[in-house]
Amino acid sequence: MGSAYLNLPYLLPRLARHFLPEKLVRFLLLRNWIIRPGIETSNPSAAVKRYADVLSSRGSSFLGKRVLVLGYGGRFDVGFSLLKEGASHVILCDKYAPPDEPHNLRLFSGEAKYFVVEKSGLRPRKEWMTLLQTDIRDIQAKSEIEAVDIVLSSSVYEHLDDVEGITRALADLTKPHGIQIHYVDLRDHFFKYPFEMLRFSESTWRTWLNPSSNHNRYRLWNYRNAFEACFREVEIEILTYEEEAFRRLRPYIQPEFVSGNMEEDAAATIRVVVSEPLKA
Repeated sequence: MGSAYLNLPYLLPRLARHFLPEKLVRFLLLRNWIIRPGIETSNPSAAVKRYADVLSSRGSSFLGKRVLVLGYGGRFDVGFSLLKEGASHVILCDKYAPPDEPHNLRLFSGEAKYFVVEKSGLRPRKEWMTLLQTDIRDIQAKSEIEAVDIVLSSSVYEHLDDVEGITRALADLTKPHGIQIHYVDLRDHFFKYPFEMLRFSESTWRTWLNPSSNHNRYRLWNYRNAFEACFREVEIEILTYEEEAFRRLRPYIQPEFVSGNMEEDAAATIRVVVSEPLKA
């Protein structure tokens, strides 16, 4: 596994995380125990605000818009916040996360305008919100969704197993003048070692170390290629980068993860804003 040295403080937790049952992972994630949840779970109001700020800087807003959230995590907070921001309809899409029933019931059972209590639990009223617990690439699922004005995600893209296919599906669902905003974390999610995952071959990573939530190890240029294949306008901004950490590990990193552009190689978090979808 890797070359030159064995980083046991990294490898042992990574091995454990690879074989950890996904139900246990979700249990820990929702309680913020050991595994950190993304901002849309931990601080949904902040997540919506930073999306709103991006739109505002472009002279737009959520008002009257149809919005799709990719990977909402099972909690209705972000959808509710988007409706309060003026969205006309919100689609919450997550193939892997079912609704977090205790959390949703506790927070939103009194919001009768937007939610209704059913036998299965608290559910959004269909005129306001759609739950989509399926693969966004599925033809039938796509045919049931009206085109959207805005697509959002945060710390989701790095977990996708088919970046190109899902990006194409989202582009096909986006209106001609629609916009997408994606926050992507390029680091190893064992954050103490931000680039350690780049030491390993694909076979070693997939067989022994890749977490059950999947980490595709795409770099900035991989995302650029995927989005440029589907959108006419693509803006990628590096929000944070960790040059020292990358330089320290550089001799051991697999060649496919090195471009020679240090700023892009050491990029830690990025924001992707795309518009003008190229229809298939």
